[in-house]
Amino acid sequence: MSETVRIAVPNKGRLRAPAIELLQAAGLSFEATDRALSVRVNNADIDLLFVRTEDVPELVADGVADLGITGVDLLAESGADLPVLLELSFGRCRLAAAVPNGSELDSIEDFAGKRIATAHPRVTSRFFADKGIDVTVVPLRGSVEVATKLGVADGIVDLVSTGSTLRVNGLREVGTLLESQAILVSGGRGNGAVDRIATAIGSVVAARRKRYLLLNAPLEAVDTIAALIPGLTAPTVMPLAGGEMCAIHSVVDADDVWHLLPRLEEAGGQGILVLPIEQLIP
Repeated sequence: MSETVRIAVPNKGRLRAPAIELLQAAGLSFEATDRALSVRVNNADIDLLFVRTEDVPELVADGVADLGITGVDLLAESGADLPVLLELSFGRCRLAAAVPNGSELDSIEDFAGKRIATAHPRVTSRFFADKGIDVTVVPLRGSVEVATKLGVADGIVDLVSTGSTLRVNGLREVGTLLESQAILVSGGRGNGAVDRIATAIGSVVAARRKRYLLLNAPLEAVDTIAALIPGLTAPTVMPLAGGEMCAIHSVVDADDVWHLLPRLEEAGGQGILVLPIEQLIP
């Protein structure tokens, strides 16, 4: 009998929806309601545990869950020593230091002797200690941005995505402590099922960074086009009826498509198609 694998998933916040979408794209069949605390996957021996994102590292470390989706910042704040199996490429943000617009502080070094309010006291304390900068860390929950207005602190350390929340609250960034994104963590316990799940999830993450590109081209243009789109190993080239044209298929980086298309056209490419890839194991 196979052992049930438990995956801890954020129950709310900015990581919940993309985490659910990722698991479903990896082939797991389930329905998640807002109030569900756990969900059984229909097509695999897997239970999804919907918990607070900040609790994921502890639950995985304690063996309650075998895998978990959380943020780099939350793993660092938890202090848990967990293997990071995958970077999931969503939930990107940074843990940044910020001060009021009128503050004289302009750099990380200027915080020496100052008070810093944050919901990440462990990471903040370690960061400044490693730099030899003496600060007083004020742990806060909730709206850290108001700490300077209340006179609680001289500056803050908080998660920043676009920076709009800081601007609305009259704050400006002066430095970055940590770059963060969603990650898949493991308890490090040997389990073939866990490895297979990680492979399936990783195939979706890898596919999202790639595109499948197809085009027709004259035979004399093959070498030029092949140099532009080498693919995972080499492009696939297939002759078309008539003998003067061929079809070329390749996998390319999604970020490169915008400047590849005009170059392929200039090289003689015709009927160019760019398609999304659902899953990819390089």
